Amino acid sequence: MRIALFGQAPFGRDVLVRLLGAGHEIVGVYAPPAAARPDVLAEEAEKRGLRLLRPKTLRRKGAAIPERVREHAALGAELNVLAFVTIILPPEIVDAPRQGSLCFHPSLLPKYRGGNALAWQILLGETETGVTVFRPDAGVDTGPIVVQKGGVAIEAHHTAASLYFERLYALGVDAMVEAVSLVASGRARYEPQDESRASFQGLVTDEVARLDWSKSALELERWIRGCDPNPGAHARLGGEVVRLFGGRLASREETGAAPGTVLAVAPAALRIAARGGVLEVAKLRIGAGAKLAAGEAGIAAGARLA
Repeated sequence: MRIALFGQAPFGRDVLVRLLGAGHEIVGVYAPPAAARPDVLAEEAEKRGLRLLRPKTLRRKGAAIPERVREHAALGAELNVLAFVTIILPPEIVDAPRQGSLCFHPSLLPKYRGGNALAWQILLGETETGVTVFRPDAGVDTGPIVVQKGGVAIEAHHTAASLYFERLYALGVDAMVEAVSLVASGRARYEPQDESRASFQGLVTDEVARLDWSKSALELERWIRGCDPNPGAHARLGGEVVRLFGGRLASREETGAAPGTVLAVAPAALRIAARGGVLEVAKLRIGAGAKLAAGEAGIAAGARLA
């Protein structure tokens, strides 16, 4: 099958390699614009002599850029594969191939639609997740499902990053390759999403990542893990923003200290009082500084995060 692949990073590269290995023809690879940090998908495409396109955007003022639409049409793709895509594709490109497009999403759709699905599943206390490959339509993550793989436990140590890399990354690559195979062989079944089960969450902005010390220790611990690595759950100490990483619930016992009070500082951990327990964090970032081990951040016992 003639495929135009849109993606970036190792996930996009691994999908590319697997599709080539399965005998598909990659007629074009869309990767992020060149930057100081090389993109491994772009590097792989160049190494294999594939047509590489690196537009900054495909839309201007909410409409498709005509030259980008013509450029895509000239590839003659029968299917678009969207493997870890962060730019918005206009319908003139999404719907152009004979078989449309396939898109990866790191949740069990229709739950957790939106651009920060991994984080929200941890923030809201989900215990199980999975991946979905669907055919995009005019909505946000609303199109019919082609492949879905679930049964992945969200464990107490998982951050948004570790959940992805430890549990969903390889599963997602497998799901993408399987979905393409189903489409290519004419065996794909497009199952409409059950709107009665649907949920949508917006981006995890700095406003969302602000810690609310009126919440329980369990909720705050999930907030720290869900916002790790980006944007980093944060509180204030004096006039500085303090971001917390590597969080865990160290105790479910009340300490009598005001929530946000630093109880103890060790080289590898900062212990903080919360409602119904004690939080432990391994790393901190103060202001625009570097991320530091808890014991190197200069915060003393008795300080109170607000």
